[in-house]
Amino acid sequence: MIIEKIVVGLYEENCYLIIKDSNCIIVDPGDEYEKIISRIEYLNLNVICVLLTHAHFDHVGALNDILEKYNVGLYYNNINNEIKYDKLVNIKEEKYNICNFDFEVIFSKGHRNDSVIFYFYNDKIMFTGDFLFKGSIGRTDLEYASYNDMLSSIDMIKKYSNDIIIYPGHGEDSTIGFEKENNIFLN
Repeated sequence: MIIEKIVVGLYEENCYLIIKDSNCIIVDPGDEYEKIISRIEYLNLNVICVLLTHAHFDHVGALNDILEKYNVGLYYNNINNEIKYDKLVNIKEEKYNICNFDFEVIFSKGHRNDSVIFYFYNDKIMFTGDFLFKGSIGRTDLEYASYNDMLSSIDMIKKYSNDIIIYPGHGEDSTIGFEKENNIFLN
C-alpha cells in the first residue's frame, strides 16, 4: 500500500490517497479539487471511495466536487446529519473491507463528536484527522468539541502499538510510540 499526501488549502490540510494496485481511497478532500484530481489522473488511479475523519470545512472543501466526479461511496460518522449524499455509509466502530482495503473505524471524539480514526491494521497505519498530530492534539473549543471526550480518546489511543504510523490532518506523520514519548498530551 502506498500513501500519497496532498497538502491543500489555506490551513494546509493533509488530503491522502491510499493506493493499492491501481485502486485509490481518498481521505479528507479538504480543498483544491483540481490539485487532488490532477494527482489521481496523473497516477491513473481508480477511486473506489472517500473517507472523512470529521466534517470541519478544511477537511470537506472539495468533497462535493470529488463525489460528483467519481460517484463513489462516502464513509463518514454522520452523527450531526450535516452531509447529505445518496451513497453515504454512516460508519460504525467496526471493521470494513472495500476492494481489498481492510480497515477499522475507531471513534475518537474530542475535536468533534464525529471524529474517527481509520486504522488500516494490516499495514499498521492510522489516519487520525485532527484528533492526534505530531506533538499535539486537536482543539476542543469549537462546535461539537469536548475536552472530556478528548481525554477519553487519548486514553484509548495509548493502548495501540508503538509502531503504528499516524497520518494526521495537518503537519508531519508520526508514530504512536513517538507520541507516547514526546507528546505531552499522551504522557
